[in-house]
Amino acid sequence: MSVLGLRGLLMRLDKRVEAMLPQRIRAVWSHPAGPKTIFFWAPAFKWALVIAGIADVVRPPEKLSMYQSSALAATGCIWARYSFVIIPVNYNLFSVNIFVAATGFFQLSRIYAYKQSLKEAPHAPTGEEHEETEEHEKKSAA
Repeated sequence: MSVLGLRGLLMRLDKRVEAMLPQRIRAVWSHPAGPKTIFFWAPAFKWALVIAGIADVVRPPEKLSMYQSSALAATGCIWARYSFVIIPVNYNLFSVNIFVAATGFFQLSRIYAYKQSLKEAPHAPTGEEHEETEEHEKKSAA
């Protein structure tokens, strides 16, 4: 089947599906940013980044990547702005990118708080330092 034949088949199928839809859903179906375009599906799959960011909330802050969280925050802000510049304006893209940015900034705040707590905490001895301290205490007790 040629590309033109496939395109014609898909267009006829689309017309049949559209005819069966209620009027309110038909407007969404035929919208320039509707489910028949990349403007719908790219943001739909991008919600996986938001879900992954939310799943990282239970991850210890020392295991979070500052670079990854910064990238998520920055790209979320950039693409949220871009969603209002493109035609058609894509509110779905805007909403997902606001959430991507929010999860990135939240993880960055957790990393920052963790690093600040390390600065404020008293120095904890490492394994070798702890052994040396124990040996010194035993010698001084004897």
